[in-house]
Amino acid sequence: MIEAVLAGFLTLGRKPQHERVGFHLYGAAVAAARNPFLYVDLGAPDTLDGRFDVIGLHVFLLIQRLKRDLEPGPALAQAVFDAMFLDMDINLREMGVGDMSVGKRNRAMWEAFHGRAAAYAAAWEDDEALEKAFARNVWRGADPPAGSAAALRRVARAQDRALDEQPLAALQQGIVTFLPAEEAAR
Repeated sequence: MIEAVLAGFLTLGRKPQHERVGFHLYGAAVAAARNPFLYVDLGAPDTLDGRFDVIGLHVFLLIQRLKRDLEPGPALAQAVFDAMFLDMDINLREMGVGDMSVGKRNRAMWEAFHGRAAAYAAAWEDDEALEKAFARNVWRGADPPAGSAAALRRVARAQDRALDEQPLAALQQGIVTFLPAEEAAR
């Protein structure tokens, strides 16, 4: 799927330097967010919105990692963000959303992602605040299953540490490894 998205993007005539790498990194974040443990064991909603939120969390972690480096880290972070929202645009179209509505929906998702990223960044140093941010965003304000917000916090922090250990040289090649969520939750 990511290669199809990339092919579509390349035909737009725009060829930023880090585009291909951004799609590979984004694809790894999506793959990590699809781990069944997150939905079955932690009870993240297995819905379109729930999957968007879990993908958004993994993309947030990856972007934060990339932004901690000097160039091309921030440029790669932007390429990951661009890949995410091009993918969202294509997925909306594939789901049958009309051309007139795609832009509005994509803009709403863009704003939702930025809001969640800001909430996670603001709460990052405080366990309770981060768990509340996850409950508010991933579970959309509903009570998460007992212990799930704390487990998702452990997953996020473990992923962040694992991402931080990966060298920029590998990330520049589109190589990133996320931990299995069940391992990260421990």
